[in-house]
Amino acid sequence: MSREIVAGVDGSPESLAAAGWAAREALHRGLPLRLAHAWRWEPLDLPLVQDPDEQQRAAYAVLREAEATIAERHPELALTATLLPDTPVSALLGTEDTAEMLVIGSRGHGAIAGFLLGSYGQQVIAAASRPVVAVRSRDGEQAEPPSGYVLVGQLGSPEDSAAALGFAFETAAARGAAVRAVRAWSLPSLYAYSPGSMRLADEAGGLVPYEEKALREALAPWRERYPAVPVAEHVELGSAGEVLLSASGGAQLLVVGRRAKRGALGSRIGSVAHAALHLAPCPVAVIPQG
Repeated sequence: MSREIVAGVDGSPESLAAAGWAAREALHRGLPLRLAHAWRWEPLDLPLVQDPDEQQRAAYAVLREAEATIAERHPELALTATLLPDTPVSALLGTEDTAEMLVIGSRGHGAIAGFLLGSYGQQVIAAASRPVVAVRSRDGEQAEPPSGYVLVGQLGSPEDSAAALGFAFETAAARGAAVRAVRAWSLPSLYAYSPGSMRLADEAGGLVPYEEKALREALAPWRERYPAVPVAEHVELGSAGEVLLSASGGAQLLVVGRRAKRGALGSRIGSVAHAALHLAPCPVAVIPQG
């Protein structure tokens, strides 16, 4: 089945930035790009256009404007645009059969503005079976720093982080960039380390060498698969979110894994992914694990 990158557009500056980022990534990977705009007529309790034909024309206008902008910037790109008759979340998730990744817009960063990532975006990230990349408006306006790297967090076992590491190495290879792999660790507690893991730490020469060995082992199969990709390893004491954010200043892309959890208020994507999406200074790719 053919693969493509799918970018959701809704006429906002953030979604146009997402489309611009997705276009560049499609060129890096040699893939086509599909712009998708969700529209389904429903009567509104607001003083807006109620006529379904007018609403549909407005929806097509949003899609065509985005398509024209991207086509002008990247005439060599294989580009299609689709109006999807569904809700935004269902529309994007419905493209996953052919999507290599989904790309969405995200507004701002910080404790307040970060919440404007939006419920639609968070629902897509929590439910997607494909990688989802969140792009802010400023991230889509300029090319990535040529000396930048793809930053990836390695947490838990090699199996736990395999999807995120694989995506990071594949992206770096397509871009001719390096990978910087980060593993955060904390001081042992009664609950954090089992007697078996403490024995392994002692055999490794201490906690720091133990964590460094765990990172090397997780990276080993990806180094073998992508021998041309330079790799830098970083192990640091601290919370995973804080350590990743402190290393993200020169990153082209931050890659994190997630295991969506269901709560009373809906799906949650985990604290590390949440921190990255709201505070990272670069686009963030969230990769479903397991």
